[in-house]
Amino acid sequence: MNTLVAVAIAPFGIGDELASEVAEVVKVIRESGLPNRTYSMFSEIEGPWDEVMQVVKEATFVLAEKGIRTEVILKADVRPGFTNMMTTKVEKIDEILGGEK
Repeated sequence: MNTLVAVAIAPFGIGDELASEVAEVVKVIRESGLPNRTYSMFSEIEGPWDEVMQVVKEATFVLAEKGIRTEVILKADVRPGFTNMMTTKVEKIDEILGGEK
């Protein structure tokens, strides 16, 4: 079942400079082979439920297995019969706005 998630995975309690730990998380997501995009506060991942959740688990554990307390914020859109939602949702909004960005 196709699933689109927006997920933020971040270390907790290790200071203010988190870029290197977040980069480790993003690397796991990007190397997953699933469609994904990274933004300033969330990454989006799209694919079959089990595969998406496996990527979320692996991306979380890349920090947790180092003994780092890890926070996960996840929002999921499970929509049977739909694919490529990461792109088509944005295209639909652009269409309504007449191509404005």
